[in-house]
Amino acid sequence: MFKTLGIEDNFLGIEDEFSTFENSKAVILPVPYERTVSYGGGTKDGPNAILNASHYVEFYDEETRREIHRELGVATLQPLSFIDRTDEESLEQIYTTVTALLNEKKFMVMLGGEHTISQASIAAYAEKYRNLSVLHFDAHSDLRSDYLGSKYSHASVMARVCEFVDPRRIVQIGIRAQCIEEAEFIQENGITTLYAHEIQSGKYTKLLKNWNDFAIDRLTDTVYVTFDVDGFDPSIMPATGTPEPNGLLWHETTKLLYQLGQRKRVVACDVVELAPLQGLHHPNLTTAKLVSKMINYFI
Repeated sequence: MFKTLGIEDNFLGIEDEFSTFENSKAVILPVPYERTVSYGGGTKDGPNAILNASHYVEFYDEETRREIHRELGVATLQPLSFIDRTDEESLEQIYTTVTALLNEKKFMVMLGGEHTISQASIAAYAEKYRNLSVLHFDAHSDLRSDYLGSKYSHASVMARVCEFVDPRRIVQIGIRAQCIEEAEFIQENGITTLYAHEIQSGKYTKLLKNWNDFAIDRLTDTVYVTFDVDGFDPSIMPATGTPEPNGLLWHETTKLLYQLGQRKRVVACDVVELAPLQGLHHPNLTTAKLVSKMINYFI
């Protein structure tokens, strides 16, 4: 049923012995979906850019001291295609594919594409794990009821997620751009939102505790991570459609992800909104290394 990419195209450039679907615990799902970008475009090219850049990420992770592909296997599926499909049909296709991976007991990493795709994936996991919580990295809260006439906008993805996940089980990290209606929605529905300026000012730093602990303590034991790369500061992630200043940096982000993997059961993740810039390679490599770190931390 699932067709995989070979060593020339797959994540990390892994030989067949460690990248077959049957023998791999981790599965990379490329989803080059782009319909509702509102500023810069190019997210449809994100998955392929991540896969290409991953060939320059070392197999060995010096932090976890693992070669995860040899230990558990990492398969990369052929990218989904959305030709002649409506928004609803595209999201249904993603949901069906993710559900099938769930049934195969694979750890899925979905590569976007615009953030809209995450609602379909999270829906599949929310059906299986009734107490699922969502850790959401982003510059934007994505809680508009609709945007530019579309309820499927990337700016509305977390509003859609709130329709099937209790908002009190959503934790947002790095938010620094939203409308007043989104701010009111957060207050009225109990979403935990760690604004970037609050993190930087030390609001959540207490005796023997810091903002990482504050975020993780508010998650259930079972977590889905959705990571919009514009959560990063534009100094390290300029290649995204809607960059915002005062974002997260690498060390503080990976420290949280590592601690999350130690304390909670992460069942899946996605990385979205990379919009590659011609001639600028480091954002693609940064995103590919982020994916590699997530696999190392979470499985």
